[in-house]
Amino acid sequence: MTPRAPEPALLSALQAALVLLADHELAASTLAARVAASAKADPYAVVLTALGVLGGPLHGGASYGAERLLAEVAEPSHASRVITERVRRGERIPGFGHSVYKNGDSRATVLFEILTHAAPGHPALDVAQAVRKELRRRRLPDPNIDFALATLTSLSGMVPGAGEAIFAVARTAGWLAHAMEEYAKGTLLRPRASYIGPPHADGRHRMFTRRSPGGA
Repeated sequence: MTPRAPEPALLSALQAALVLLADHELAASTLAARVAASAKADPYAVVLTALGVLGGPLHGGASYGAERLLAEVAEPSHASRVITERVRRGERIPGFGHSVYKNGDSRATVLFEILTHAAPGHPALDVAQAVRKELRRRRLPDPNIDFALATLTSLSGMVPGAGEAIFAVARTAGWLAHAMEEYAKGTLLRPRASYIGPPHADGRHRMFTRRSPGGA
């Protein structure tokens, strides 16, 4: 994914990213993989199912959005202008904020520390730090693993979209581990849906999910 042989330090950073991304409880793609495995889909179909979900811009595709952001900034001095324009347009800043981590994504923290030691003073790292500083100044969310991954691909000179590929390769290990658990259970992961239109006769809305022993 790079035009030149990578340095050992960056290879170590890539290996760290693969470990950090291998599993993350029930993310959308992992849930899809478990549903497929519970229906006894074969492992290839399980991975294909998960890949279909991973490609969404709110999941694995988020790293590509962060890559484009870093490319748009280009120079540390441009960070304020680029972020200002996006905020004015009401756009979400890719690579920042997380539905689970409200006080920062520790995976991003670890990967940034590794990158700082692997490529100190690299221009791409300076751009990433300028973007982070601008987000902090505006009291916007902290960076997540997608932004750290985009920083890795940027300073490594990888092709556009490489972050999503790394994410997918890493998460395949987690998907298959979850699939093995579902194969062992032998029951279909079948949530139930409740009507949430006008209230029931008793005036309440009921919403629940449960595992069903069978059924489509």
